[in-house]
Amino acid sequence: MHVLIVDDEDNLRKTLAQYLSLEGWNVTEASNGLSAKKKLEEQAFNAMALDLRMPGMDGLELLEWLTGEGPSLPVVMMSAYGDVGDAVRAMKAGASDYLVKPFDPEELIIRLKKAARTAQTVKHRPGAETTEASESAPISRDAAMKPVINLLKKAAPSDATILITGESGTGKEVAARYIHTNSERSRGPFIAVNLGGLPEGLIESELFGYEKGAFTGADSRKIGYFEAASDGTLFLDEIGELPSALQVKLLRSLQEKKIQRLGGTGIIPVNVRIIAATNRNLEKAVAEGSFREDLFYRINVINANMLPLRKRPADILYLSNLFLHRLAENGRTRVNEFSDSALDVLASYKFPGNVRELENMIERAVILAESTVLQPRDFTLPADHSQIPAQPSGTLKQMEIRMIQEALLRNEGHRERTARELGITRKTLLNKINSYGLPLESKRN
Repeated sequence: MHVLIVDDEDNLRKTLAQYLSLEGWNVTEASNGLSAKKKLEEQAFNAMALDLRMPGMDGLELLEWLTGEGPSLPVVMMSAYGDVGDAVRAMKAGASDYLVKPFDPEELIIRLKKAARTAQTVKHRPGAETTEASESAPISRDAAMKPVINLLKKAAPSDATILITGESGTGKEVAARYIHTNSERSRGPFIAVNLGGLPEGLIESELFGYEKGAFTGADSRKIGYFEAASDGTLFLDEIGELPSALQVKLLRSLQEKKIQRLGGTGIIPVNVRIIAATNRNLEKAVAEGSFREDLFYRINVINANMLPLRKRPADILYLSNLFLHRLAENGRTRVNEFSDSALDVLASYKFPGNVRELENMIERAVILAESTVLQPRDFTLPADHSQIPAQPSGTLKQMEIRMIQEALLRNEGHRERTARELGITRKTLLNKINSYGLPLESKRN
């Protein structure tokens, strides 16, 4: 994927470019809006990471040019500190997503991938409303996750506060977006905030906003995440990292549905649904005194626990095919399938990094692949992974056969829709049907 990074901060821009390059991405840099505009006129890009505040042509002006005259391109805005209001306006003007500095470069990769997939989805379906690809795809295909998915379906239409728990990388934000998409707030904004990634001194002003003169450098009023998410959903990730003093203010805001900007005296009503997430044991944190008991009960109205990938073996198959198909769709690889032995290797691995690790592993594998079929040698695994008992190949095949048969039934034998649901190409589906000798009498094109 070819990405354009636009930022006047040389160190940040070069750091992001180096990080993305190490992940196998083709990266072009621009230090200002005018330079970026020229590059966009000369080259084709799959996505762009764009800073809001720059001298000369700033991010908003460049975005306006893109919307009016420039090429169609998914854009992830990068805003500093209190620029949340501007970032929201940028999204209304056509940006796909935004991140608040400082952020983990890995998070930028995740957002750029989502933006690119969204653009690809819309490109293939003219007139379709913009939606996250992860929202349209099933969260899980493993039977062990059915109770969780049923819970999300029941909870989504309500306005109840939901706590999503689980290890890092299990798809907690994907689940939160699924809830939002299937709620009555789906036409409103979905704003995700990584509380663990915000400096402690900035969390309050980012969440609740501030008034002009509230502190040195506060030149104008800025709205916070609560106001920006009005009529929509606010996803508070890593809520277990919230400092004690701010836990009190958050609790009051949730109970009263009102906020007060930093440095302000007015009380502002807010209409926002809260979904929180954590990879910590909050009950233990409550017992230890590091997390308020009353806040825990306030956010834990409904609890959804995302199982680790090692307990969802069917999802290893499903997600591996999905990620490979997306890479092929974006023109990033000629690889189109896994060998049985490669699937055995994946099934035998614990995946401590869960879904996020699997996605990165597939990306690395297609870069290292020597043929169009992924082999065990294409995967870089820890030296001790072989100590984990491998799942028999026969069991894996049976699982895949069952997944294909169930998908065909759900789609009434329509192979194009079935392939789309499974995250594979129609050709790959036909190859698997023939390979496994599945009955074809009910097949449709």
